Amino acid sequence: MTELDQSFAAMQANGAGDAARLRYYNHMADTELCLLLEQEPAGDTLSPVLFDLEEGRFVLVFDGEDRLAGFVGSAAPYAALPGRVIAGMLAGQGIGLGINLGAEASLMIPAQAVDWLAETLGQGPQELVALPRQVHAPLGLPPALLVALEGKLMQMAGLGQAALLAGVTYADGRRGHLLAFVGARPGAEPALAKAAGEALTFSGIDAGEMDVGFVQPGDPLHAALVRHALQFDLPQSPVPPQLQAPAQPPGSNPAKPPILR
Repeated sequence: MTELDQSFAAMQANGAGDAARLRYYNHMADTELCLLLEQEPAGDTLSPVLFDLEEGRFVLVFDGEDRLAGFVGSAAPYAALPGRVIAGMLAGQGIGLGINLGAEASLMIPAQAVDWLAETLGQGPQELVALPRQVHAPLGLPPALLVALEGKLMQMAGLGQAALLAGVTYADGRRGHLLAFVGARPGAEPALAKAAGEALTFSGIDAGEMDVGFVQPGDPLHAALVRHALQFDLPQSPVPPQLQAPAQPPGSNPAKPPILR
């Protein structure tokens, strides 16, 4: 079983539970999928094979080249893209997504759900300015949020040193939780904040709220956070993939998403 298969099995085991369904969508968005094409990619232009079914129009993706070839019956052209890129490319086109057809863990996602996923993934955090007055241990954090956070932060290799999650009280008396990234690489702040926001959204926590901040080792706030916070160490990588020069394959440059043809 692939990791996406395992996520699918967990969703099936929980019936129609929203939390398990959200975790599957989150996993699918972060998985590199092989999009079945009519012909080899031409620059940033893709020509996916479109299937007209009773439920609507669909493209097909697989979480492995072998699965794609097994479904088609031979080698076939494809583009390897993260699920989030494919969802963004299909948004508003009235096209659904068939995942791993021919496998036991197959799923047909209708166009409306693809649009919702693309919109959810496209949302960015709201920027606010506030300084915690007190820092204390985090309280009442759902295990699902901690698991989602750990999974997202493991993908942020080389973008920072660690993340500290603590309870805070602000000057206006508002209480909440703060996830503070320590030693963030310059330019990585938006990616880190978005990853934290997605962890909260896809953890299935209703009306959840978590603030995101950035500190440097030696800052007064950093010292207070270290005393009380849960710490997540970020994997280290000499050259973070998210900050490399734009690569050639379609979808590697977020500012230039692939174009359907």
